[in-house]
Formats: sequence, C-alpha cells, structure tokens
Amino acid sequence: MRRGLESRVVGRLVVDAWVGRPRAVRRTSAAELIARVRGTRIERFDRRGKYLLGRLDSGDHLMVHLRMSGQLLVERVDAPRPRHTHVVFVLEGGDELRFVDPRTFGEVVAFDPDEVDRVLPELARLGVDPVAETLDLPRLRAILRTTYRPVKALLLDQSWIAGIGNIYGDEILHRSGIDPRRPAARVNAAQSERLHRAIGEVLGEAIASGGSTLGDAQYVDLMGEGGSFQDQHRVYGRAGSRCVTCSRGVVVSAPIGGRTSSWCRVCQR
Repeated sequence: MRRGLESRVVGRLVVDAWVGRPRAVRRTSAAELIARVRGTRIERFDRRGKYLLGRLDSGDHLMVHLRMSGQLLVERVDAPRPRHTHVVFVLEGGDELRFVDPRTFGEVVAFDPDEVDRVLPELARLGVDPVAETLDLPRLRAILRTTYRPVKALLLDQSWIAGIGNIYGDEILHRSGIDPRRPAARVNAAQSERLHRAIGEVLGEAIASGGSTLGDAQYVDLMGEGGSFQDQHRVYGRAGSRCVTCSRGVVVSAPIGGRTSSWCRVCQR
C-alpha cells in the first residue's frame, strides 16, 4: 500500500477533502482534517508497523490505519464512490484518494508532528519495524528473552515488533520450524536464527506479492487489485488439511494470545 501511494499520490496537490462519517476521523474532527489537508501537497508516504504516515508540505502529517476492513483506492472523480466511502481527498489531475471501510474500525487523522504524543501516543510505543528499520539477530534474541509468553503472542505484540499480523506470524513460525506455543524465552539459538531469517523472507515475499487477499476480498491495493501471497500460505487458513511442506502432518489450529493460530505438529515440533 505504501509503495502504491508513493507512485500514485506523492507529489500531488490535495485540492479539497470530504468526510462522510465522523467516526473515521475520530482523533480530531472532520473540520480539522479538511482544514489541515486542503491546499497542501503530499511530499512522501512512510510506514511504521501498520500505520501509513504521509508528510504534507505544510509540515503536518497524515496518518491512515486500515485496521480490519479499510481500503485506500485511487479513482477518477467521476467514478461512483463505493459504499462505505468515509473520507475522500480530491487530488489535482482529476483523481480522488478514497478511504473505504465497511466496519469503520480504521481511521484517518491529520496532525502537527510536534503533537504526536497527544494525538497518536501509540506511535511512540511501537517496537522495531523489521521492514522499515533494522531488526538484527542480537536485538531479536533480546526481545525473545523478555517473556515466557508463547512466541506467537510475542510476534503479534506491536510494542516489541511492529507490523507482523496473524497471517504472517503463522507463516514465519512455520518456516522457522517453531511451535507457536513455545515460550519466547525458550527459543534456542538455532531457532532464533531461523526465526530472524524467516521474518525477513516472509515479509519481503509478501510485499513483493502485493499482500494476502482472502476470501472476503477486503484487502486490495490502490487500484482495487488483490494480492497473491495467499497462494503461498503453508498453514494460515489451512486447519484440517495435509501440510504442504512435509506431506505428513495435518495443520491444526488453536487460540494463542487471543488469536487463532495454525501450525503443523510435524514441521513445528
């Protein structure tokens, strides 16, 4: 998504903005969002964890979080707006950047970066981002040693490692050969090396494939196209099926840290 914003939106002027549902801009208000973005040019888009962070030439920042069902779409101004379009940025050149969110868990906010601790305090609590920053092996081992919680729960804890969600947590641990229930502090040296390598590989391959678009088709890119990494899932969503890695085990699932986890008992002893 960040790469799509960089290629389709960065450098363009925001001619106007529209808010159809105040809940989508609940951090501040519709009036403040519109006032801060109207007439500004988008200079760049970054990402930390699951937060998309745009920089405006006014000095303000623009944050978008998709949460469970949010989408960002670039479409022509005369194209019908999809149902559940809650925020629209009208761009120079006749396009609109539309924030669509059926479940309304996602949000959009424009803010002064000097006030980030007040407006978005959770940004300061994010852990290291293994894609945008450096997560080296010593740091990963130090993080693992902090808790005896299941290693899957640790991977999903955004305050330690930012950006890994349930899909990729399952796939990373499967590629590492680690049981997701294993206490994080008991992941040994060899396992931590495999885990470190798998984090980089799985996230890199998923981004290159455009992410994972599941049966609900809620995740799409800026042009409305789905990703293809779901075709490479080894365990996520495959409970009850024969493991495609070893062909001997059957993928099982159980709740870990409040989320359903899937793994192969043969590959992940």
